[in-house]
Amino acid sequence: MRFVELSVPAAKRQAILGILDDEGIDYAITDASDDERYAAVASFPLAQDDVEGLLDRLRDQGVSEDAWTVVLDARTVVSDRFDAEEDADEEGPERRGRIARDELRAAAADLAPDRSERWSYVAMTIVSAAVAVVGLLQDSAAVVVGSMVIAPLIGPAMAAATGTVVDDRELTTRGVALQVLGLGLAVASAAIFAAAMRFVGLVPPGTDIATIPEVQSRLAPDFLSLMVALGAGIAGAISLATGAGAALVGVMIAVALIPPAATVGLGLAWGQPLLSLGAGVLVLVNVLSINLAALIVLWVVGYRPQDALELDLVRERIRKRIGVLVLALVVLSVFLGGVTYLSYQSAQFDQQVETEVQGMIDEQPYAALELLDTSAGPSETAIAFDEAGLAAGGPINVSVTLDRPAGTTQPRFAAALDRRLSRTTGRNVTVEARFVDAARTDAIRSPTNAMGRTPIVPA
Repeated sequence: MRFVELSVPAAKRQAILGILDDEGIDYAITDASDDERYAAVASFPLAQDDVEGLLDRLRDQGVSEDAWTVVLDARTVVSDRFDAEEDADEEGPERRGRIARDELRAAAADLAPDRSERWSYVAMTIVSAAVAVVGLLQDSAAVVVGSMVIAPLIGPAMAAATGTVVDDRELTTRGVALQVLGLGLAVASAAIFAAAMRFVGLVPPGTDIATIPEVQSRLAPDFLSLMVALGAGIAGAISLATGAGAALVGVMIAVALIPPAATVGLGLAWGQPLLSLGAGVLVLVNVLSINLAALIVLWVVGYRPQDALELDLVRERIRKRIGVLVLALVVLSVFLGGVTYLSYQSAQFDQQVETEVQGMIDEQPYAALELLDTSAGPSETAIAFDEAGLAAGGPINVSVTLDRPAGTTQPRFAAALDRRLSRTTGRNVTVEARFVDAARTDAIRSPTNAMGRTPIVPA
């Protein structure tokens, strides 16, 4: 529901009131005695779906050239007569359920601040990136989520998509520029803040950031990451088009952008370019996906440029931009595909190791053994292996941690598992078996592997 206030120029009073009468709008007229240019101000409630058509008719009469129109969000209209008109309208053409083109443009412009208000966008982006760095280093999901809440990154993406579909080039340019500025600031501020924390000793010396789970999750993006970004773009466009609140959707978009951008900064601060590369690919994939999804949704919902003569030109421009975005995503998807395949290989290999271990401990003389129970969340895992070796097709170092009764021995478990894994997987596998009991922890390495390598002295 909307409440419209329309200034009525004296020269166009009859034309404007005629349009309102033709539309069946129940309006009130207030004389505008303080301004000679305007004869009156017309005020009336109007269904959300009817605003765009009315504004287009008024614009065709040249009202926008020398008058003003204010559209407000009306939460409730108490009127039996208006309710009757609404019921009649519902029996007519199907309702679109979206806000008017001018409202969309205004909402997108508000989300993408101009130069005079850009300082707040810059400040909030820097703060959110710094908070994300703290959350990543502390491995705190709660702090990382907090950084997403304050990140103002939904606006630029929605502004770029809106400007494209309604043929507002200034809004499109502003949205694209703010996205570049925001992501650049996020990476730079994260790198500077992380380097400062490391320099003053707030981070323990020797910290390997690649082993922090919150960081690890942003280093190897796969196709599931692409789905998250597409979902964020779709949700952002729908929330904007329906006039719903964009705050929660903005958090989802920040999920796709702020933590990986902060991870890029961490990699730069720690001098690990490969770490920054993986997270950087995730940032690019996410920002491209968000823009692509928002652009398609706004066009499908039905937004078109105001000037019908520009429709073919805008349609062609949108096709080209969609083509460029899709092509860029296809190129980056080669990386995503590699990571997805490696994840599949890793999961498959992990399952093979667990199957073989379970098969061995079901037999004598290893029946007393059990895989380490990781349900309580210990720092070590029951099965670990070298994913780099798995990806490269080279030797794979496998570590298996098992519980055993105190005082018992398990002869040549590592060597036996080494042979079984090398035979079943067809890979060059070296096994390290670690036995945990109440008295001590032993590390026993296999003396050789299936490829006849030099024996390793037991640790």
